[in-house]
Amino acid sequence: MATAPPFQNPNPNLKLHRSRHLPIPRRTRLAIRMDSTSLHVAPEKGGAPRVPAAVQRSASHSVMASASVASLPGRSRKNVLLFYCEEMRELAERVAHESDAIELRNISWGVFEDGFPNLFIPNAHGIRGQHVAFLASFTPPVIFEQISVIYALPRLFISSFTLILPFFPTGTSERMEDEGDVATAYTLARILSNIPLSKGGPTSLVIFDIHALQERFYFGDNVTPFQDSGIPLLVNRLQQLADSDNISIAFPDDGAWKRFHKHFQHFPLIICIKVREGDQRFVRLKEGDPKGRHVVIVDDLVQSGGTLIECQKLLAAHGAAKISAYVTHGIFPNKSWKRFQYDNGVGPEKGLSYFWITDSCPLTAKEVRQKPPFEVLSLASAIADSLQI
Repeated sequence: MATAPPFQNPNPNLKLHRSRHLPIPRRTRLAIRMDSTSLHVAPEKGGAPRVPAAVQRSASHSVMASASVASLPGRSRKNVLLFYCEEMRELAERVAHESDAIELRNISWGVFEDGFPNLFIPNAHGIRGQHVAFLASFTPPVIFEQISVIYALPRLFISSFTLILPFFPTGTSERMEDEGDVATAYTLARILSNIPLSKGGPTSLVIFDIHALQERFYFGDNVTPFQDSGIPLLVNRLQQLADSDNISIAFPDDGAWKRFHKHFQHFPLIICIKVREGDQRFVRLKEGDPKGRHVVIVDDLVQSGGTLIECQKLLAAHGAAKISAYVTHGIFPNKSWKRFQYDNGVGPEKGLSYFWITDSCPLTAKEVRQKPPFEVLSLASAIADSLQI
């Protein structure tokens, strides 16, 4: 009986499945390889499954792709040169401390006699072919200087460029309510969208807890926005508290609930709403029971703090045992953070037990450190991870 000739692969670029001679395209093989590498769960002794660190972190940090990307086996960490504005010096030093792959670089922020900036990037030739990042803080007096440097860096033949803007300052002005209103969130997005391309292509733009998620679509194709979050820092801090099993999460309005409730699936949730009665606005309890609980109010930012104070009073009136608050961005214009200073009182009606903010607004973070009830949760580790994407 004649034997069939061996199968000849008509396309050498396609790999054949061992058992069925089915061609598998290279792109599919890469996807399969990445899936099996990053998500494989192997049992340990005793039958308990071992979950990789990247998967564990993604479960509690679903919006931060940086951890899983940076943790992929076989992926070499890239060396990054990190420039920064003067306001962000302390945070930049913390970021560099998180990773040996990050090297700080300085910029000369001089000023001419007429008040316009006199800027200089030292050793510009030495950054050619390197991965470069800039840590920005767009407080009003120093936006122009930083934009000038941000536009200059990609033109120095660098391999890639990442802009870390922890706080997007015009995020609350994202729409028009009356004819003539200017949506400055769109204006700033257009400015950043004109950052020149580097050798590696569009700029990676890292922003933490932008006020309105739809603002990511305000940017053009010259930048790739990456939405990061400070919420995992809060979750980790809550797990360290002695009463971690008695914590409920409260949201001051429906918007905050829609934005953040998926991060707190293992906590009882409380929702407040703002209602208008005549010319006055009040906070009312919509859902949940704060009685006897340590309630933590969560939002993306705080300005004067009026809404948080009203929410705190409402929760106290409904029997909360303790009340704390968290915002990613502590803006606090005109030092309004002083309204929350700890007064040594006892009970939630006297004030907040904790007020957590991040160092996304560095001047505020510096002012409130060591001033109870404030605690500053640093974004340094999250930023270091994002630089490995």
